[in-house]
Amino acid sequence: MSDETTTTRPVTTRIVGDGDDAITYDVHGDLADASVDRPALFLFGAPMDATGFRKLGAHFEDRPVITYDPRGAGRNPVATADITVAQHAEDLHRVIGALGVGPVDAFGSSGGAENLLALAAAHPDDVRIVVAHEPPSAAELPDRETVLAVVDDMKRTYAEHGDGAAMARFIRLVMFDGPLPADYLAGPAPDPAMFGMSSADDGTRTNPLFRNMPSTIAYAPDPAALRAFGDRLVIAAGVESGSTMAARAARAVAAAVGVSVTDFPSHHGGFDDSPGYPGDPDGFAARLREVIG
Repeated sequence: MSDETTTTRPVTTRIVGDGDDAITYDVHGDLADASVDRPALFLFGAPMDATGFRKLGAHFEDRPVITYDPRGAGRNPVATADITVAQHAEDLHRVIGALGVGPVDAFGSSGGAENLLALAAAHPDDVRIVVAHEPPSAAELPDRETVLAVVDDMKRTYAEHGDGAAMARFIRLVMFDGPLPADYLAGPAPDPAMFGMSSADDGTRTNPLFRNMPSTIAYAPDPAALRAFGDRLVIAAGVESGSTMAARAARAVAAAVGVSVTDFPSHHGGFDDSPGYPGDPDGFAARLREVIG
C-alpha cells in the first residue's frame, strides 16, 4: 500500500489479489466519509486506466472516490490472453468487497460500462446507483453481425500485423456515424499513418484494448436483472456522439431494459479533455452529480 498527497486530498493506492489476478486501485479521500446517502463513488472505464478519471473524480470531494486499473491495463500484470466482461465484473466485485464500506455509486464508461452492467447483474448488492455511459454492446444493434465481423477482422489484423494496423481499424469503427453497411469490410483497409501511427509491428501482443475483444462488443446485458434496479439504473450517451456505435448501443441497451437513455454533455470521452479531442469535464461532472444525487 502506498500513499501520495494531491493538492486537494490524500490518495491511497492498494492492490487486491495477487499474481495475474492482482488489481490496483486508488482511494481518493477517506473511506470513513462514506455514508448511506453519499456512498463512495467508483469511476472507471476499460481499457482506460485510473489516470483517465482524475479530472472527473476531482469534482466529487464531498465523498470518497475510487478509481482503478482494469485487468491487463495500467499498473496491473501484463499478458496476452483474451479478457472477458465476466472477469472484469468479478474484479470490480473484489475491489468493492475490499473497500468494506457497503454498496457504492458506480460510473462506468465504454468497456467499463459493459463491465458495470455485468457487475450489477451478478452482484446487485455491490452498487446503489449504476451509471453506464455508452456501453458498446452490439447485442441489440440491427447491424450486430457486421459489427462482430469487423471486430473479428480487427483481432486477426492484430494477431498478424500488430498494433498500428489494428488500431487504425478500431479508430475507423468508433468514428463511423450510423449503422455499418453490409459491405463495410469490402473497401481498402485504413492506413495507420492517417491517424499518426506507424504500421511497423513491434511484435508485442499485450494491448488491453484488443485483449478485451471480442468480449466487450459481443457481451449481451441481462435486461431482466437490470430492470430490478428501477430508477437506480442510468444508461447514458453523449449529446455529441451522434450515431456512432457506442452511442447507438447505449440507446439499444436502454430500449431493451425499458428505460430512456439519459443525455450527458459532450462525447464518448467527454469526462476528460484530451489534446485534439476536447471534452467538457465540468459539464459532465455536473450532469453525473445530478443523476447520482
